Amino acid sequence: MSHSAEPAPKAFHLANSLDEFPDTLKGGVVGIGNFDGVHRGHQAVLERVMEEAASRSVPGYLMTFEPHPRAFFAPQKPFFRLTPPHAKAEIVRAFGLDGMLVLPFDADFAAREASEFVEHILAQRLGIVHAVTGYDFHFGRKRSGTPDYLRSSGETLGFGVSIVERVHDEGGETISSSRIREDIAKGEVVEANALLGYRWFVEGEVQGGDRRGRELGYPTANIALDPACEIAHGIYAVRVVIDGVLHDGVANYGRRPTFDNGAVVLEVHVFDFKGDLYGKTLGVTFVSYLRGEEKFASIDALIAQMDLDSAEARAAIASLRPLSPLDLALYDIPRADDGPGLQAPDDAGAA
Repeated sequence: MSHSAEPAPKAFHLANSLDEFPDTLKGGVVGIGNFDGVHRGHQAVLERVMEEAASRSVPGYLMTFEPHPRAFFAPQKPFFRLTPPHAKAEIVRAFGLDGMLVLPFDADFAAREASEFVEHILAQRLGIVHAVTGYDFHFGRKRSGTPDYLRSSGETLGFGVSIVERVHDEGGETISSSRIREDIAKGEVVEANALLGYRWFVEGEVQGGDRRGRELGYPTANIALDPACEIAHGIYAVRVVIDGVLHDGVANYGRRPTFDNGAVVLEVHVFDFKGDLYGKTLGVTFVSYLRGEEKFASIDALIAQMDLDSAEARAAIASLRPLSPLDLALYDIPRADDGPGLQAPDDAGAA
C-alpha cells in the first residue's frame, strides 16, 4: 500500500543495518522493540516517540530486529509473523515517524551484553537523546537488560528513557501480538483489526494458477503466503491495492476442497477488474470473515455461493469506517472508482 502524491509525505528513512543509518536521524528519539503487528499497544510507544521528538525538535524513529528473536532462537518452530519488515515500515511511515532502523539479529548480536548495546549502539553510534520502550522489553545476552536497567543507564550516559505501560482494550484485557494471532487463526479478523487499530494486511506476488476461477466467472490472483501463516481457511471480504490504487474484492484462503484440496493459497477476486496481474505485488487487507471453506456437490452450487459471497463482501466493504487516524492514513490512496480510499465520517476527527 502506497500513499498519494499530494501532499508530498516527509522523507522516511529505512536502514537495514547500522552502516545504513543516516546522519539525519542521529541525535534523535528512538522507540525500541520487536513491534510485531504494530498494534495499539505498540502505537502507544510510537506516540510517545513522536511527542518526545517534537518537544526537542529532533527526529523520531523506530528500532527493531530481524529475524524476530523468537524465530532466531527456535528456527525449527513455525512463527506466524503479523508484520514482516516491509509491512512494519509501511505502518511506521503512515504513523508519522521519520524512519526505521532494522538491526540484524544473529548469534553475535544475541551474545552482546546489555551494557554494550546501551553504550556502544544507543549512546555512541546513534547518539540518542531519548529512548522509549514497552514495559516488557528485554535486551542483551540472556535478556539481562530490563526497562529499569535502560533507565538507569540513560541517567549515566545522558539520555532520557520513557517506559510505556501495558495498553488494555475496551474490555480491560491486555492488547498483545499473541492475542491478535489467535484471533486471525480463528477467523476473527474484525476483532483482530480492533486490537491493531488498522485493518490487517498481507503483501505477495501474484503467481500463475490453473485459471479455473476464470472459467467459473471469478478470475483470481493467486498469492502464496508464508507457510507459517495461521490464517483461518475460508472466504473473506478484502481490499486490494494494485499499482497504488485501491480495489474491493473477495478472497479464499485454503485448499479448494471442491477441486484438488491442494496446497494452501490465497485466491483473490478483484471486483470489476480487467488486466494482467501476474508478477505484480498486491496488498490484500482482510476486512471480514464471511464463512469457512467447504466442498460443494456441483460447480453450479459453488458458483451460486460465490455470487452470495461477493454480494456480502461488497456490503461489508461499503459500510467501512476508519478505525483510527492510522487506518485512514494507510488508505490515503486513489480508489479504482475515483472515490476516497476510506471515508471518514464527519464526526470522526480523523482527517
